[in-house]
Amino acid sequence: MEDEITYRKIIHIDMDAFYASVEQLDNPDLRGKPIAVGGGEDRGVVSAASYEARKFGVRSAMSGIIAKRNCPQLIFVKPRFDRYKEISKKIHKIFTEYTDLVEPLSLDEAYLDVTENKKGNPSASLIAKEIRQRIANELHLNASAGISNSKFVAKIASDINKPNGQKTIPPEEVLTFLEELPIEKFYGVGKVTTQKMYSLGIFYGKDLKEKTEEYLVEHFKNSGSYYYKIVRGLHQSKVKPNRIRKSVAAEHTFTKNLTSEVFMLQKLKVIANELESRLIRSKVSGKTVTLKIKYSDFSTQTRSKTLPYFVKDKAILLATVEELLYQDKVLESVRLLGISVTNLNNAQKDMDEKPIAVQLKFEF
Repeated sequence: MEDEITYRKIIHIDMDAFYASVEQLDNPDLRGKPIAVGGGEDRGVVSAASYEARKFGVRSAMSGIIAKRNCPQLIFVKPRFDRYKEISKKIHKIFTEYTDLVEPLSLDEAYLDVTENKKGNPSASLIAKEIRQRIANELHLNASAGISNSKFVAKIASDINKPNGQKTIPPEEVLTFLEELPIEKFYGVGKVTTQKMYSLGIFYGKDLKEKTEEYLVEHFKNSGSYYYKIVRGLHQSKVKPNRIRKSVAAEHTFTKNLTSEVFMLQKLKVIANELESRLIRSKVSGKTVTLKIKYSDFSTQTRSKTLPYFVKDKAILLATVEELLYQDKVLESVRLLGISVTNLNNAQKDMDEKPIAVQLKFEF
């Protein structure tokens, strides 16, 4: 067992309201005001909201209409992804001055393994503080951080003292922390799963820990084993600088709802063209093609088909989604269509990964 114990020091850095903060940084007139990055028209959706807007219940993925209803003084700003990418690269450059083991999750968050780092600093907490300070001084933006012995716990911890704060969960406190954690705070447990766990009497980590693996698999399928391990501090995932892409997708939201499959097929042709370009740029193909349909009431339906070969050609993609489209009747008017390809030919397993046992006490 001693040989299996791996001493890792993981930092999860998460920028605070990144898109909105960049807009407030570049436009002083927006500072201190409730803003939403995204569309404010009838068809618009909020991509990100400033903390001033969040006080009124404005959240990402919320429709512009509801956001404006919650916060009448809300200011909508069009997203500038080139600018966000530019700043993200500068943030990433700071990360790599401390370690090469950086795993980006998106433009505004990443994992860092600083077990062995370029600064020779034994304290992951001090490294996180220094990185956050540098981001503030050099880029004039705020970041929060979580520090622990696994990606799973570090990500949860980064949300505890937001905004502009950090939280360290030392190895010897991980089990107690997980046992006392409300189940809805577990990363990977969404709203639907939360309600199901409530119905089974699972409200905190300690309740989850009381269940056997067989019981959890029975009720949550493959996710049951995952829940069984995470609440016991057993985490397999290492920080991977070169993350394996698992899907490639393209989707469009329409200015007017579509009610005819003929019109939907025309739009899917355009989306298939775009998806083919993305697959070519990513140098991948995939076997599983999924059609995503979002209706006017914001409910979402997906239909998938796995082919016996890898594809990236737009003609095959379109033929497959056409079959999926006519597979079942479209329930009502459609506001969004999307196509995604998974089961990619870049998939590989990290065969030498082993569970990480809860670690003994050391400087954190």
